[in-house]
Amino acid sequence: MKRCLFPGSFDPFTKGHEAVVLKALDLFDEVIIGIGINSKKQGLFSTENKVAHITALFENHTRIQVRTFQKLTVEFCKDLHASHIVRGLRDGKDFEYERTIAHMNHSISGIETVFFLTNQEHSAINSSIIREMYLNGADISPFVTRPDLLV
Repeated sequence: MKRCLFPGSFDPFTKGHEAVVLKALDLFDEVIIGIGINSKKQGLFSTENKVAHITALFENHTRIQVRTFQKLTVEFCKDLHASHIVRGLRDGKDFEYERTIAHMNHSISGIETVFFLTNQEHSAINSSIIREMYLNGADISPFVTRPDLLV
């Protein structure tokens, strides 16, 4: 069984993230969405809220799991027996940043990273901007599936 981990803070989980997960299903038997918990960072949405939101989005997909973790991503991959890490790329800047992390992850664990280009219609979606919109009462539904679940 080919299993991958799609890690992130997902604060919030956007339509861009959702598209990456669906693309990963074409290559992997199982996709685990790993919500990283960093005690030094306070997100806008609680971990419980993120888990509930993402789980609801994929409730009809038996090959997708949602888990939380608080350790190095490659260590969590080993725990899950995940052979690959999945990352989405919006632009060249994302690639340059993610490439360095992918090389480091591979050098310490042998775990490969697979990159998916974000769909063009999602390339401008940025969780930081979405959070700011949300805090200011703007409609985020064009960018987040089921934003009503984030409350």
